[in-house]
Amino acid sequence: MPKKEKTKKTKKVKVRKKTKITKIKTKAKLKSKVLDKKTTNFNSDEKPEIKKIKKQPTEKRVYNLKDCVVYPKHGVGRITAIEKATVGGIEIQFYKIFIEKEKLTLTVPINQQSKLRHISSINQINKCVSILKTKPKIKRTMWSRRAQEYDQKINSGKIYELAEVVKDLNKNTDIIADQSYSERQLFEKAYERLKSEFEAVLKVSPEDVQKKMDKALGRTTVLENRE
Repeated sequence: MPKKEKTKKTKKVKVRKKTKITKIKTKAKLKSKVLDKKTTNFNSDEKPEIKKIKKQPTEKRVYNLKDCVVYPKHGVGRITAIEKATVGGIEIQFYKIFIEKEKLTLTVPINQQSKLRHISSINQINKCVSILKTKPKIKRTMWSRRAQEYDQKINSGKIYELAEVVKDLNKNTDIIADQSYSERQLFEKAYERLKSEFEAVLKVSPEDVQKKMDKALGRTTVLENRE
């Protein structure tokens, strides 16, 4: 008797398994049919249109020929030309900017002109002078981290941040021993970048600009005492 009961149970289990497998197969078939319908509808009704780009997207042009502009990573330059060129079937307009300090000509597409800015106003220059007169911020973090922050500020294109770097790295002296090599390099880079914008805005000689900046930094008194 117990052997017969076992065989009945095993038959029932096999039947249940078969029914489950058939249900899974039917569900899979239904899903595949639905997907086939969607793909056929997409192919027949919603065919994607391929549009050819003939002109580059442009921002509103705010700069003219011979304008002085500031490019964040290179400083003050002058627009020498506004030209057109066709690259890969796309018509591109771009500025040619000459950076006097680096003797470098940049080609900047007009749709990337957000990287440019006009040179500062006289009020902004006066604010920079007042920043240079303030006490430098002494940070106790590692020099490598501070150097990275200073470099980011120099290349930000923001004149107030540039003035802060000059002020913070100023040692009131030209003695090389008072600054490390990397400190002096960053100071000179920021100083020259700020000086070139002062020259472009104030329209005075480099010597007069240097006197104005050194006076604000308190460097003139130190140099006079040395003489």
